[in-house]
Amino acid sequence: MTEPSQPLQPSGSVQPSQPLQIAYSPCPNDTFVFDALAHGRVPGAPALDVTFADIDITNGMAERGEFDVLKVSYAVLPYVLDNYTLLPCGGALGRGCGPLVLTREAGLELTGRRVAVPSERSTAYLLFRLWAADVLDGKVGEIVVMPFHEIMPAVRDGLVDAGLVIHEARFTYQNYGLHKLADMGEHWESTTGLPIPLGAIIAKRSLGTERLSRLADSIRASVRAAWDDPEVSRPYVMAHAQEMDPAVADQHIGLYVNEFTADLGEDGYAAIRGLLTRAAAEGLVPALKPDALSFR
Repeated sequence: MTEPSQPLQPSGSVQPSQPLQIAYSPCPNDTFVFDALAHGRVPGAPALDVTFADIDITNGMAERGEFDVLKVSYAVLPYVLDNYTLLPCGGALGRGCGPLVLTREAGLELTGRRVAVPSERSTAYLLFRLWAADVLDGKVGEIVVMPFHEIMPAVRDGLVDAGLVIHEARFTYQNYGLHKLADMGEHWESTTGLPIPLGAIIAKRSLGTERLSRLADSIRASVRAAWDDPEVSRPYVMAHAQEMDPAVADQHIGLYVNEFTADLGEDGYAAIRGLLTRAAAEGLVPALKPDALSFR
């Protein structure tokens, strides 16, 4: 698990002159998206006080009401939307970018097996459980939660039978001698026709409409700045990329930073509602309130 760059402390009442406390992952897509904003290169944008933390940590922070702005799994939204609002930009949602189930043995029968997952409050886990409900009649064995970067070694070493992986593991799992058993994103897209919701940006409702709108506009401007001149963001991306090869970092960014990052749009919101509605029907998350995803 990536260590945060500073202690994780809950934010108090934010005054207009204070930086917004924000936590997001050190993964290339997040550092690419927030580079310009975090470094003061977006005119008129709010100042940020940045903490790096693994998604499982930020999910817990959101449930405890810590920090002003967070990158979280879409799976955690039903638990936090009373205090936070979903921003319409900055997150990870797309096509061909879903989590994978990996095994050491090709074609392994997964029913009743031990499966490592990065979090039981992750979008990856919801997609996995929805896939298992369709393909395995829900007959999953023991679920083992571990930091995502430990999952592939655990599968390789036989500590678990299979692993649910995310992020750059899509590009590197063959280096561990592992086999792709199933692609959760392919299953989701083929059964729904919708893009794959992965990570969301949320902000405290208590910031108020004006500050929330300004923040969303600033995130969009930061995304556009990164697209306009990707080389400017490269030092920030690679400084936090966990020894990732630059070519893999570029693949990662190309896959996870797309038109939905700039604006969720109708398809993006439909995908989020679809995922959380299906997950609620399976008893995996609480049902959303009718206007829960409204940006306000």
